[in-house]
Amino acid sequence: MPTDDEVVETAAAAAEDVVFSRIDVAELEDIDVTVTFEDGVLDVDIYVNAPDSGADERRVADDAALAARGAVDTLFD
Repeated sequence: MPTDDEVVETAAAAAEDVVFSRIDVAELEDIDVTVTFEDGVLDVDIYVNAPDSGADERRVADDAALAARGAVDTLFD
């Protein structure tokens, strides 16, 4: 059984990997990845601001959140 810290770190890393794979760091004005895991409940909130990247920031954030949840699911398999 993973610790709460392992869950949070795994989710955050997966989310950041998605964002950085789709948006060049030089085009990224702001990113905020907030992950909490309390009482068995995972909460992932991602904000991406990269107006010059041409990427759909909302889509990137949503995909990053899905990747975070998927990575955590893998921890518990």
